[in-house]
Amino acid sequence: TTARLYEGNRAIRLAQYALLGIGGARTLDALGIEPSVFHLNEGHPALAGLEVAARVVAAGSSLDHALDAVRERFVFTTHTPVQAGNETYSADEVLGAFDDLPARLGISGDELVALCRSRPSDEGEQPGMTPLALRLSGARNGVSRLHGSVARSMWQPLFGSESADEVPITHVTNGAHLPTFVSKPFVELFDRHLGERWWARAADPDLWACVHGIPDGELWAARRAARERLIGWARAKSQSDRLLRNEQIDYVNAAARALDPEVLTLGFARRLATYKRLDLLTHDRDRFVAIMSGELPVQLLISGKAHPLDDGGKSVLQEIFNLKKSSALAGRIVVLEDYDLSTATQLVAGCDVWVNLPRRPLEASGTSGMKACFNGSLQLSVLDGWWAEAFDGENGWGIPGAEQASPEATDARDAADFYDTLEHEVIPLFYDRSADGIPHGWCARVKASLATNVPRFSASRMMEDYVDRIYPRRA
Repeated sequence: TTARLYEGNRAIRLAQYALLGIGGARTLDALGIEPSVFHLNEGHPALAGLEVAARVVAAGSSLDHALDAVRERFVFTTHTPVQAGNETYSADEVLGAFDDLPARLGISGDELVALCRSRPSDEGEQPGMTPLALRLSGARNGVSRLHGSVARSMWQPLFGSESADEVPITHVTNGAHLPTFVSKPFVELFDRHLGERWWARAADPDLWACVHGIPDGELWAARRAARERLIGWARAKSQSDRLLRNEQIDYVNAAARALDPEVLTLGFARRLATYKRLDLLTHDRDRFVAIMSGELPVQLLISGKAHPLDDGGKSVLQEIFNLKKSSALAGRIVVLEDYDLSTATQLVAGCDVWVNLPRRPLEASGTSGMKACFNGSLQLSVLDGWWAEAFDGENGWGIPGAEQASPEATDARDAADFYDTLEHEVIPLFYDRSADGIPHGWCARVKASLATNVPRFSASRMMEDYVDRIYPRRA
């Protein structure tokens, strides 16, 4: 039941919530584990709070007392600033899936449904797990500074606050696990220049300031090695994908010649929700083709997966897939199928530039760009999610992305900003080489990125924030 991440069947989706939330709480109990803190990520496991409350009710307490006890131990992190991502269901669907919960809590079915609404008495509002999780938790946070602000506005009705600023939702910006995502060339580079157990000091800014002392030649050699590893892997995977699709043998063999290990390599890989705007790459198709096939070469690797019911996200990927067959772009674009963590790990390790073009402010945080930064990749992104608080003008490139009167006008402006930045800043800097063949200006920007982004966006810093700011009140 839980093996399918993007499940389109609503009944199975509700069963996943029960298995994760109720089943998770029961599993801990069966193992004799009594957590001081339950941390809910998204609304999916929210039923764990009701399972714990049902036990307190069974011991003789009122439901109000049971819910207060739950709030003392539960923390909730929301990751989704898009209403469609906070799924809702009919009252009948909820009661049909969790038919024994009302009796165990000592309430009616209507009262259970009310707990799952932002406005409990509004019978026109469909219930969902996110309002339930917010209601059952004593501490709540978004996953970036900007997302915290968005979440406060989204969920203001649930708290009945006069202004969004009064809504009790803070933020802890996401981080990524450094040892998992640093590639071998950069592990070896950091081993030489940052000392023993550098990975254990991931959140230490003083440690990462030392990257400014790494010789440009060594840094550039690590970047070249990381890119070469990626190209070799992408060629092999692309051949395998084509064979599995029963493509003609000439097309299969062409994959072995695609991409160039010496060329500026862009990466775009993530869940292909429509707001991620993969289609901005080809908003001006002629200009995109001209940039990609210009005198200073550029190549692009794309991977992603859309929700089964998101036809818009799937059609955008299909358009890119067809575009790559253009003679002008032959070998310059590779679309990698079956996006998963292993594919993402390869891409963030080897790309020179990580591209992210969400419609602001719909990106909660994003972590793929953080992982790319760990490997000396530079971020080219709309100032949304984590990048809105990371970009300082020297450690990558930022696209303002401010909202305009219409989404179409915003898309046109952001696409133009993307093309301008890529054509006039990114590409020239990458190919501006000294007599020794090293792009010293590019290396300076990579060092600025490593020094500022690694300590601020490692999982170590994130955990310190949770322990210092979120968990103590619950423990």
